[in-house]
Amino acid sequence: MSIGLDASREEFTEYMMRLPVLDTHTHLVGERLGARDFWEIAHYFWLFREMQAAGYPADAMELPEDLRIAAFLEAYHGTRNTLMNIAFTQIFKDLYGIVIRDAASVREADRAVKKSAQSTGWAQEVADRMQARRFVVNIPEHAEFQGMKHNAILIPRIDGKLGSWVKEIELSQDPAAVFVQTREKLGQLLDTYKADGCRGIMTTLPRYEACANRKVVIGQGSTRDEILMMLLHEVCAAAEARGLFIQLFLGVERSWCGTAIPANDPSRILKLSALFEAYACPFELVVATELNNLDIVQAAWNFPNVHVGGHWWFNFRASTYRDSMQYRLEALPAIKSSLIVSDARSIEWSYGKILVIKRLVAEFLWNQIEAGWIDQETAFRIAEEWLYQSAAKRYGIQD
Repeated sequence: MSIGLDASREEFTEYMMRLPVLDTHTHLVGERLGARDFWEIAHYFWLFREMQAAGYPADAMELPEDLRIAAFLEAYHGTRNTLMNIAFTQIFKDLYGIVIRDAASVREADRAVKKSAQSTGWAQEVADRMQARRFVVNIPEHAEFQGMKHNAILIPRIDGKLGSWVKEIELSQDPAAVFVQTREKLGQLLDTYKADGCRGIMTTLPRYEACANRKVVIGQGSTRDEILMMLLHEVCAAAEARGLFIQLFLGVERSWCGTAIPANDPSRILKLSALFEAYACPFELVVATELNNLDIVQAAWNFPNVHVGGHWWFNFRASTYRDSMQYRLEALPAIKSSLIVSDARSIEWSYGKILVIKRLVAEFLWNQIEAGWIDQETAFRIAEEWLYQSAAKRYGIQD
């Protein structure tokens, strides 16, 4: 893959679209990578939320097909301006050659998806179309990618265990003793991951009031947040001892109501900064909230072992990408930053969201070239790092 250093905007954009990518967070399941019908693509969480805002019923799958299609089309046409609608439209245009207009086109799309679901090579074909070299999953049982050139990169998530450990210590009659026992369990767990060839672990974190720079002795009266923070110290120490990196996914709150919502906490990263300073293990920070985009760049600027990841949950919008790319361009070497987080549940949505990111990268970098801040050669190198090389180096991927 090559291009001259005097490329036109169209040539530059085409080159960007052909660059390899590493999708650093997905919910893909190895034995069923592709969607099985139209509705598995149409009801992807993010598009579904936007469609609901346009009047699409939450119980759409319970409706007779004719009524469901009619309701879908009304909401689909009502959300043509939203980013997920744009990605969805491009999925069917690019992968199936279908433009969604009416009931007939929806039924045609459903037949096309059901047909592709029967093809053992479909997932690899879609991955090749978007130049996706590798994908990350967090559940061991999902990592064997059937019909693909490579299995997924497994970065096991420990948030379920972390939450149960915090609760167990909090409710114990002897929190200090249970904390020591938990430290041993944690070490054994990370030893297992290390032996299985994993290069790192991932966890989400709930909202926390405790700060990493205030270490306490766990005992009777220790708060839940204190226990969580001291366990995070143990996680970091154990990861450092085993040469593992830590992915932290931050900014989604589930404690305020029954629905997950973004919580812009200006102290979120600050409260963790003592961990970045105390432990030499690499950290990758992925946030779901717009205001924390600058905070993670500041952390990566201050601490050599901190890297910034892609945009998660409510942070996956063109506006937030443009702002965060500006922060990253000005402050960080490109090798410290990854951009691709599709959060996809099917290979088709990985395609659609990667397409959006690549388009935004091409648009942003071209504008920087035109403004005279960087040249084309620098832009090419930045894009290669942001889309693939930074994550590949962190995860130990050798081409």
